[in-house]
This record gives sequence, structure tokens and C-alpha cells, in this order.
Amino acid sequence: MRFKIFLLASYVLALPLVLAATILVSLYFFHQNQTSLKKSWGITKATPHYEALPEQRASITLETEARDARIDVLEEFFIRHDSPLVGYGKEFVVVADEYELDYRLLPAIAMQESNLCKKAPENSHNCWGFGIYGGKVTRFANYNEAIDTVAKGLARNYVANGLVQPSEIMTKYTPGSNGSWADGVNFFMDYIHSSL
Repeated sequence: MRFKIFLLASYVLALPLVLAATILVSLYFFHQNQTSLKKSWGITKATPHYEALPEQRASITLETEARDARIDVLEEFFIRHDSPLVGYGKEFVVVADEYELDYRLLPAIAMQESNLCKKAPENSHNCWGFGIYGGKVTRFANYNEAIDTVAKGLARNYVANGLVQPSEIMTKYTPGSNGSWADGVNFFMDYIHSSL
């Protein structure tokens, strides 16, 4: 019985020593393994290495262009009426802003005068009846030239002289009209506005 107690006491006392020795030997081999790995990778210090961030970070820049809703409204108007002016919405808005005109004025006149260029004199690009009287037809090389010239003419010869509303413009633009021209232009300006 004494022998059994001796064995049990030896086991209880030896077990923590054996565990401690096992842990120390494992740590030693782990450390040796880490050191040899660092040497094989060319790392000589046991301290951690930190690198500075790159001076310029890669970044993604998204640029968005604000789109003027008036352009979309005009484009929809031209598309709805199957006009050859489809694609010129931006030109109308830019020119209207440049000459301080209502952006709806030129498209409304074009609708009144030529059903948005569908009934304009052939190869004239003149959808506004601008400079068309008797046998005379004013022709433009393209729609951009026509839009700019008509807008400039309205700004200088009408708006600058206080003729701003379609009924006022009509007195000089189509003096023989009984008012139906201004009524039509106002109707189409309101129609375009209702799309906003």
C-alpha cells in the first residue's frame, strides 16, 4: 500500500514538472523554427517590420455631369412628334440661355410654323418661317446654324425692343395674323412646360 501511495504522490508531483518541461521544449523549438523562417526570408531582426503607406493611394473618382431637365423635356417633345430636331435639345437650351430667351420659345415657334420642321422648305433647315415671305426663303447650312441665328434675331430684334410674349412678338414676326399664331405658340409653350 505504501508503494501505491508513493507512486500516486510521484505521479501527482511529476505531472506538472513533465508538462512544464514539455511546454518549454515546445516553445524552444517553435522559436527556433520562427528564427530559421525569418532567416530564409531575409528577415534578420526578431522585431516586427512596418512599412509606410504609399504616398499616393489609388482612388476611384466618379464624375457626374448634372443634366438639365429642360433638355430631356425638349427631346421628349421632339421624339413624340417625330421631328428631325431630335438630338438638338441641348442646343436649344444652350442658345436660349445665351440669348436670355425662354427655352420653349423656339421649339414652340417651330411647331407653329412647320410642325417641328416636317413642313419646312426643302433643304432650308428653316423650321421657324424666319425670313420666309413672298418667294424669299432664308436657308441655313444646318439646324445648329438655324437655331443660333433665329435665337439671336429674336433676342436682338424683338426681346431687346420689349417684344417678349408671343402676342407681342407676333405684331412684328407675323403682323397679318389674327392672333392664332400667338395662341398656337402659347399653347405649345404650355404643352412643353407641362412635361416638366
